[in-house]
Amino acid sequence: MPAREAGRSNQRRRTRKAILDAAARLAGQGQTPTLEDVAQEALVSRATAYRYFPSIEALLVEASLHIAFPDAQTLFGDESTDPAERIVRAERAVHAMVLAHEPALRLMLASSVTQPHSADGEPVRQNRRTPLIELALAPARARLGEAAFERLAQALALIIGTESLIVCKDVLGIDEAQAGALKLWTAQALVKAALAEAQ
Repeated sequence: MPAREAGRSNQRRRTRKAILDAAARLAGQGQTPTLEDVAQEALVSRATAYRYFPSIEALLVEASLHIAFPDAQTLFGDESTDPAERIVRAERAVHAMVLAHEPALRLMLASSVTQPHSADGEPVRQNRRTPLIELALAPARARLGEAAFERLAQALALIIGTESLIVCKDVLGIDEAQAGALKLWTAQALVKAALAEAQ
């Protein structure tokens, strides 16, 4: 991707995050904001806010999930350097968040399937899981090497998140506890396999 295009893409992601953060702040103050209120709080134009979110309802749903997503710095604030143990923490935290917000996440997922990109060509979904996974794996980055690290992070993104829980429940027909155990086992197996290959 050319540097100019990458810069525009990064700017759009920052703008989207600023809008979500502004909505979360206003909602956290007990307000029921309009899209115009959020735009003003985010220091963007009303047209810009509408370009990213077609309605205040869509924005507030995603803002609530934005707040609920586990904070990576808090999750890994100790001195643990075991990537398998850190991935277990990440998966458990995301699994709990998905279970707590499953109906809203299913709606958001359905919406993103029918309209995966904005008018600017950007994905409508915020990628929150990759930074969390990469921070969980950070102690093993040098040991794995960049290519293996990236491949492992991508593989774990298939397990950690809403979609894998839906597969467990809707396709496999297993309950939430079984789904949690299966996802943990899979995540740990992926980390152990990648580390074994790196030896």
